[in-house]
Amino acid sequence: MDPHLPAPHLRLPKQRASADETAATTGSENLVTENPFKPAAKEAVKARIALHGPAGSGKTFTALTLATNLADKVAAIDTERGRMKEHQRRFKFDHFAPERFDPRDLTKLLAQAGAAGYGAIVIDSFSHYWMGTGGALEFVDAHDTAKGGKFSAGWKEYRPIENAMLDAVLSYPGHVIVTMRVKTAYVVETVNGKAKPTKVGLKPEQREGVEYEFSIVGELDRDHVMTVTKSTCEDLQDAQITKPGVETAAVIAEWCSDGTPSPDALEYRDQALRQEMTYNDLRALHQEVKERRMLGAAIIDEHGDDTTLGAMIVRLGHERRPVAVAS
Repeated sequence: MDPHLPAPHLRLPKQRASADETAATTGSENLVTENPFKPAAKEAVKARIALHGPAGSGKTFTALTLATNLADKVAAIDTERGRMKEHQRRFKFDHFAPERFDPRDLTKLLAQAGAAGYGAIVIDSFSHYWMGTGGALEFVDAHDTAKGGKFSAGWKEYRPIENAMLDAVLSYPGHVIVTMRVKTAYVVETVNGKAKPTKVGLKPEQREGVEYEFSIVGELDRDHVMTVTKSTCEDLQDAQITKPGVETAAVIAEWCSDGTPSPDALEYRDQALRQEMTYNDLRALHQEVKERRMLGAAIIDEHGDDTTLGAMIVRLGHERRPVAVAS
């Protein structure tokens, strides 16, 4: 059941031809025995939205607007010293303000939010898990120091933690909206013949290229105009939207619901926990979850412990594996 190493009691498939033998017959070390491609089909999805912009651009307000119009039950992780509660009169949401921003804690919070049935979660801001107290940069610096200042030692230890956090974000069983701070600068513009300094946002304060992980990325400016810089929702591609609101959320909701429904992490969890699931059933389920890239989904198991979907299925498989009978 282990996703990387076969359990010792399992019968392994016949060994493939050696690399030299394969190369001699096919010209490649990797022999594909059957067509891996299948007809593409749109599936219903949950939104993965990233909003970034300078201070005062409306990131928090926009995130809450979208979240509360996408789901009835919304959770908010507030890294800004509880400032999100200032929007409580306008928006209905449950709130938690952590004091430290260890990415491992975010993974656990996502598991708890999913188990509690929140249809959307706002992380405001995702940047703190990069540059805040206990975040990535602090983690790496501490581990580099512990290793005698050895360059990159901390990054080597941090990468699996970061990957687990991103897996939890991307496989959350509801909509996820994150905000990110940006490094800001001033440019001088000429308005009516006079020079005017204007604050502009530069790149988000998070891992380089993190925007690629999200399906919709919006850049907000000081006039509260959101420029969509990335979108797999065609109706939002290259859009410029002033004060995104109910209409924008409706476009996203329609796009998310279009397609064939597919199981989320909680549905796979419940399926794995069924008493009638056999060892072989769990093996097949593990393979399905792996193909859907959801092994790293953060969940709460039947004992109330936070874990990953893949780890829980592996554990259940070991618990239900057939007992060998001595001949």
